[in-house]
Amino acid sequence: MADLDLRLVRYFAAVAEHRHFGRAAEALHITQPSLSRQIRRLERQLGARLLDRTPRGTRLTEAGEVFLPGARALLRSAAQAAAQARAAAEPGRITVGFSSGLIVTPAVRELRRRHPDADVRSMHLDWTEARAALLDRTVDAVVVRLPFAGDQLDMTVLYEEPRVVVVPVDHRLAGKESVTVDDIAGEPLPQVTGADPEWSAFWRIDPRPDGRPAPDGPFVQALEDKLEVVADGRAIVITAGIRGHHLRPDLTTVPLHGVAPSQVALATRAGDRSRLVTAFRACARSHLTGT
Repeated sequence: MADLDLRLVRYFAAVAEHRHFGRAAEALHITQPSLSRQIRRLERQLGARLLDRTPRGTRLTEAGEVFLPGARALLRSAAQAAAQARAAAEPGRITVGFSSGLIVTPAVRELRRRHPDADVRSMHLDWTEARAALLDRTVDAVVVRLPFAGDQLDMTVLYEEPRVVVVPVDHRLAGKESVTVDDIAGEPLPQVTGADPEWSAFWRIDPRPDGRPAPDGPFVQALEDKLEVVADGRAIVITAGIRGHHLRPDLTTVPLHGVAPSQVALATRAGDRSRLVTAFRACARSHLTGT
């Protein structure tokens, strides 16, 4: 078999993440027909079908489920090797990571203004990959929502945002000025596959203040999966910082009162006092203030 083309592996991982060819093509900045052709090339190389289209999107075949973890590990390994080589050859470079729903543009722009000689880049990361990307030097700093495992890292809280619940527009709670934990006591919440227990407990408010467990909804992986189970009435979601263009037209948000807000933080490798990381930390503190 010919050596795998990393570009094709990256295309497959994007479709697997979005579970939709159109959304994956948009994220990759290529056309959907081109993406479909590249996936077929990869499948021919592997001798196995990886993805099946369905009326509601795209699902992984059994072969695709088996291939996905190795594909992600391969991409991480390649990114780490490239990042380490760049760091050795180009000390004037910094890559800033950020997870879904967070904006780093004002701080990145300010860093470029202060250090026009530097190569300043940004990179979107799935929340499950952010810590590994920082430790393996794929990125040099990352802006994330807490909870976030902070061992081996320096953490700086930047700002707070209130939590909200996402419900269908025809839900009994839609249109209310606010709700409390008691109002959602019987509402199932999605379970995120592979989620850190502390992260899951915070975003599901589990256990509840009276000690009872949060009702379990379906298992999900991507944000799109969460929104789908909310739209079809199988669960509600607790989140923060979600903006109108991230929300489907059949969903709405209601402020959730009486709970601690979400905190957005900057994470860097422990003890990293390099010129650009130190400068970006200052830019983040002054320019990243939430919505």
